[in-house]
Amino acid sequence: MSSAVVVGGGPNGLAAAITLARAGWDVTVLEAADEIGGGTRTGEAIVPGLLHDHCSAIHPMAVGSPFLRGLDLERYGLTWAWPEIDCAHPLDDGTAGVLLRSVAETAAGLGGDGRAWRLLFERTAAGYDRMSPDIMRPLLRVPRHPVRLARFGIPAVVPATLLAGLFRTEQARGLFGGVAAHAFHPLHRPLSASIGLGILTAGHAYGWAVAAGGSQRITDAMAAALGDLGGKIETGVRVRSVSDLPPAELTMWDLAPTAVAEILGDRLPPRIRKSYQEFRYGPGACKVDFAVHGGVPWTAEAARRAGTVHLGGTFAEIAATEREIHRGRMPERPFVLVGQQYLADPQRSAGDIHPIWAYAHVPHGYPGDATAEITAQIERFAPGFRDRIVGTSVRSAAEFAEYNPNYVGGNIMTGAKDITQLLFGPRRTLQPYDVGVPGHYLCSAATPPGPGAHGMCGVNAAQRALRR
Repeated sequence: MSSAVVVGGGPNGLAAAITLARAGWDVTVLEAADEIGGGTRTGEAIVPGLLHDHCSAIHPMAVGSPFLRGLDLERYGLTWAWPEIDCAHPLDDGTAGVLLRSVAETAAGLGGDGRAWRLLFERTAAGYDRMSPDIMRPLLRVPRHPVRLARFGIPAVVPATLLAGLFRTEQARGLFGGVAAHAFHPLHRPLSASIGLGILTAGHAYGWAVAAGGSQRITDAMAAALGDLGGKIETGVRVRSVSDLPPAELTMWDLAPTAVAEILGDRLPPRIRKSYQEFRYGPGACKVDFAVHGGVPWTAEAARRAGTVHLGGTFAEIAATEREIHRGRMPERPFVLVGQQYLADPQRSAGDIHPIWAYAHVPHGYPGDATAEITAQIERFAPGFRDRIVGTSVRSAAEFAEYNPNYVGGNIMTGAKDITQLLFGPRRTLQPYDVGVPGHYLCSAATPPGPGAHGMCGVNAAQRALRR
């Protein structure tokens, strides 16, 4: 039996391992941490019984992942849960843009902007299952469904600022801008609309689901599926050099490109090594978990029922703060994402104390604690929030990099996701998973289609390895 080693036990590493194991390979996953999961880990950070996701929390791309859906992970304990409202974007006047799974219901709530919303998402969401094999692979290749991809791709190539011009109301513009800001990328640059459009399209098709019991359940279920295929996982094993690897015909790297360059060193072709060493990372995240008595007292009623709440004010304000962090300056009012997963998954709470997951966009490598800024942004849209806080747990951008070495400088996207990275991946090539060393492949979120618990980076890399 042929053997393979996967370095890294996040969703992509496990997806690569499962893909190889299904093809009959003997697979071993080596994870440096004491538990698998990468960004999908969950723990009790503040109050016993209060469950907080460490990083990845809301999963519109994972619940619709063609790979995960094909694994039947429900038999391994994975259950998806959905909030009543997927996402709310409150404004200072007490109103909010409201995102629902239904395109028609979302459009109805946006008044005069409903027609533009339907124009963008109605047909692409309805055809998402047929289109996803194209958008979940490298972009620069012949698509399987060119007409459907063009309908999605033409709006995706423009700057988010231009696409936002389709909307007249601040509610619709803010709702779109908050999702577009997930890219950690200036909204005036080309392709800055692409990640937001992908999240919104997948969300309209499958909803913004959470994993019941915490995001850790996703990788726990994947690990169980791998075990049934004969695969093995070893935790607490850090690979610092090639000599740390067991003999194998294939090695899959679920690591950041800079880490692969450091480990493989002169084995890499000089051009590829230089590309990996110079790989660009984007802004970071500073995360604060709150234990909150009675939940957040949002002024906008819809936010009280939303699994995700985006805090950034108007589209213009979001665009301005994203430019600031890319210039290395910490804004007074950063863009903040708030997760209220307990609304869909009540077992995460401890009585009337609820876990609130929040992080702010901060400059790359920002050493500071953004708790004050995050708290102020929540208080801005939910007066009285401070009085309900029972406890907090903070992870700065620097601490994110320690928690997961793939998050260089606190960049949880594993890359800047600029136009070059979105088109080519970690280097200028039509084969983004190849590292130039026979038998070695890159399968981390630095490769297409990018971040998320969908596992498709690992699947694509493993399929490339099997073809070769």
